Amino acid sequence: MQEKIISFASPVFFLLIAIEFMVAVRRQQHRYQINDAINSLSLGVMSQITGVFLKVLSVGVYAWVFQHAALFNLPEDSSWIWLSGLLLYDFLYYWLHRMGHETNLLWAAHVVHHQSEAYNLTTALRQTSSGALFGWVFYLPLALIGYPVQVFIAIALIDLLYQFWIHTQQIGKLGWFDRVFVSPSNHRAHHAVNDLYLDKNYGGILILWDRLFGTFIEEQDAHPVVFGTRSPLRSWNPLWANLEVYAAVAQDAWHTKRWGDKLRIWLMPPGWRPADLENSTNTKKFDLQRSLFNPPLEASKIWYCLLQFILALQLSTHFLLSFQSISALAAFAYACWLIITFWIIGGLMEPQRLYVLLEKCRLGLTSLALAFSDSWFNSFPLTMLSKIAISCFCLISLLTLWRIFEKTK
Repeated sequence: MQEKIISFASPVFFLLIAIEFMVAVRRQQHRYQINDAINSLSLGVMSQITGVFLKVLSVGVYAWVFQHAALFNLPEDSSWIWLSGLLLYDFLYYWLHRMGHETNLLWAAHVVHHQSEAYNLTTALRQTSSGALFGWVFYLPLALIGYPVQVFIAIALIDLLYQFWIHTQQIGKLGWFDRVFVSPSNHRAHHAVNDLYLDKNYGGILILWDRLFGTFIEEQDAHPVVFGTRSPLRSWNPLWANLEVYAAVAQDAWHTKRWGDKLRIWLMPPGWRPADLENSTNTKKFDLQRSLFNPPLEASKIWYCLLQFILALQLSTHFLLSFQSISALAAFAYACWLIITFWIIGGLMEPQRLYVLLEKCRLGLTSLALAFSDSWFNSFPLTMLSKIAISCFCLISLLTLWRIFEKTK
């Protein structure tokens, strides 16, 4: 259900992104960086695609606990159940979010949302693909109390959708609203890497939790917010964005000699290292004045990546609306093709020659597959005209790829 609602809400998201973009241009401040926006949106779409296969954890475990261990049988049609459920969900989200900044295991997933050095509405859609692996644990109290599964799914979606609008620099402080609710000003401080703002403002809808537990800070004009992470990603690769912290922590866990530290490192705060590794590498001091990651790329190459991204975005919507009607194997193959597409687009924006070769393979194999099949991933019938149109698009893309990436290298 969540995938379908988000898919149908996407036009509203993009309308608001367009409005924010025009406001930023008119004000001549906080303008969009197209490659960063594509990267953030790619990560958001990938999180929805992988979420299809992780529903067994994010919803399945909740449903099992609700069915077998719920203390009460709460009604679905009570407004008080919905209101109290949303309040309790937001409280539990605060602790999941806080632990996501205070433990390596959860930070490895959550870091994706913070990697962008820009801050706009596309950042809101920049989500992890692995958050469901462990995040479900925090919401089990709702199941134990007896909040129905459909209520849980709906309030989780409400909490998520609320947080879209707060990812903007075009809205200033809002007076009393900032003192009660999570607002753009409050959340900007949360995304900051300045020492002053680190590990603050974890609330989803209510900022009251932060005030209650001592993690609130107000955005200060004297200290402009700098966005990103203390270990900048400096890549448009969406796969590496999801794996970078897992890889770094796993590497330290492998090299440390103490068996206790091999486990402990996953539960410690980001930046913590075992004593035997603490001085093994020279750690560079973080520079707030660092240059932003923005590899130079000709306009023609940006337009090529943008066109391929838009097409992949439309096909991702098709996947999210139809995956339940096809076999698990076909859905997995379709999902892999989409994720590989976003991965290659990211590589083309850096740009790296390897990804030009991979893009040739993707386009060629896609066209070749249609020559031996009358359906899209053996699940969606295609007319001869459709097959010809897709093949022609692949051919034109190959010629364009050669023209702007090979001939001008």
